[in-house]
Amino acid sequence: MRYMMLIYTTETAEAGASREERQEVSDRHRAVMEETARRGILIGAEPLAPTSTATTVRNDGGKFVLLDGPFAETKEQLAGYYILDCRDIDEAVEWASRIPTACGGGNGCVEIRPIRDLGQRWDENRPPRT
Repeated sequence: MRYMMLIYTTETAEAGASREERQEVSDRHRAVMEETARRGILIGAEPLAPTSTATTVRNDGGKFVLLDGPFAETKEQLAGYYILDCRDIDEAVEWASRIPTACGGGNGCVEIRPIRDLGQRWDENRPPRT
């Protein structure tokens, strides 16, 4: 099953990171990408530009409205993603735990979401509750 790992971090902390700290994070990402590619499970991985470059499109009564910036104020911002083809949620969690989220002393998180096929209903992809 394909899983998307959404990486959240604090942009202000990342901006304050030293060159060495940024290089360490980059090296750790590269290691995860190289290992998942070697195992044949890497579908994609990309960093995102800062939220200051975002454009939000809203539908307001049939009219589309463009807004600068992200759609919500949050402490952490979506910084990038990985898409991995994992056996199960346990393997996805194992890989997500290797993805660096700390930038310049700020800790972030990785949200794991199954990617459903367009032909499937949303509840067919939901892992069984334990």
